[in-house]
Amino acid sequence: MSLRFVLDPDLTPALREQIVDLWVDVTNAGGAVGFVAPVTAADVRPVAEATFAAVTDGPDRMLVGYAGDRPVAVLFLADNRFGLKAHWGVLKRVMVHPATQGCGHGQALMREAARRAPELGWRALHVTVRGGLGLERFYDRLGYREVGRLPGALRVAAGDDRDEILMWRDLDTPA
Repeated sequence: MSLRFVLDPDLTPALREQIVDLWVDVTNAGGAVGFVAPVTAADVRPVAEATFAAVTDGPDRMLVGYAGDRPVAVLFLADNRFGLKAHWGVLKRVMVHPATQGCGHGQALMREAARRAPELGWRALHVTVRGGLGLERFYDRLGYREVGRLPGALRVAAGDDRDEILMWRDLDTPA
């Protein structure tokens, strides 16, 4: 099933709850979206609400992929909030519902973000990846390249520090 993408949908209370639920499901399935499993909606909601505020109040944007009426893929397009970096943006919280993974939704979401980025005046995209999960291979296939690594920057548990991998895609170069 292909997704229908909406940039900056109306963040109704119902959509907010659906995205919080998606965030919880992704995290509890092992996704690297700012938390370590197990989490509940109560854990995620404060971070989600701050993220939603950066969208509703600006300058960030939100891209949602719908399967029917259900959001199954989400990412946030974050502005750098610095004039010298206005020509590129950061993708945050790239999430695809675990029940739909393996259907190509992650690739479709990332491709849609790259397609929309020039509308925002962006010529490049940056994403950070939690090391130890092999996620960099997914982004590499989409034209991103590793441009840096912060060793042990992410502490996911006592004695389990992971690298934060910095990945970059120049949108002037085909993926």
